[in-house]
Amino acid sequence: MKVMNILTFDIEEWFHLLDNPSTKTEKEWGNYETRIHENMDTIFEILDDSNASATFFVVGWIAERYPEVVRKIARRGYQIGSHTHMHQLAHEQDRTTFYNDVEKSIKTIEDCIGKKVEMFRAPGFSISEDNKWAFEVLHELGITTDSSVFPINHAHGGLKGYRNVEPSILKYNGITLKEFPINVHSVMGRPMVFSGGGYFRLLPYNLIKRATTKSDYVMGYFHPRDFDYDQPLIKELSPIRRFKSYVGLKSCRPKLEKWLDDFDFIDLSTASKQIKWDQKKVSVLD
Repeated sequence: MKVMNILTFDIEEWFHLLDNPSTKTEKEWGNYETRIHENMDTIFEILDDSNASATFFVVGWIAERYPEVVRKIARRGYQIGSHTHMHQLAHEQDRTTFYNDVEKSIKTIEDCIGKKVEMFRAPGFSISEDNKWAFEVLHELGITTDSSVFPINHAHGGLKGYRNVEPSILKYNGITLKEFPINVHSVMGRPMVFSGGGYFRLLPYNLIKRATTKSDYVMGYFHPRDFDYDQPLIKELSPIRRFKSYVGLKSCRPKLEKWLDDFDFIDLSTASKQIKWDQKKVSVLD
């Protein structure tokens, strides 16, 4: 496979933090100020300056509450997928709840932009060994391409047994999806994630650049809050969660701008068109 660097953004509010009771549901969200508009403007500025393309996985609640934000993404020509409707961990839901939530997100986004939604990413990459049925649900809802696989142990689960850490065909119970997993880089024989979120904010740029240079496939993933170093502190967070959520916010934008200057990035649709899917490895999940 030729070198393929992909850029994606998960579009959610700054307070859509997982594993924290004070930010868990819509009832708690009303306690926090809105920052999505200025944070999206930051993302648009970064993309305009770099002339890069990207795929946006949008929380349906954002499309429902702030449709102008999602329409602006669409007007700029960026591809839009679902990031569920209420941004809940998939492995904490039963099949029916997950189905209804993803279905609502798809319908809400499609009504907003007038285009079919065929791509998906689970919040927190929360499809794990215990809820692989989620892939069946996505197939039932018309999703053809997924980017939810986190191929190492992760706070929200992860699919450690996923062997093809590159674009591949995911097969489960007779259904297939085109899968774009999060990439890993080996450091002293151990897999490490470096290409998005808190990992990207924490790591020094020289390490990120070196890992990118040595990788044939990179899945970059960011959130609007990653660039918002003035966002309020959520006091109820545990020390570990506070560190993960706030480390490196001020340096994230210049690091991403340098990354986009040093390497070429494309969106998922462009990447998919470059892949000969009939020749890709098949990852069969038991």
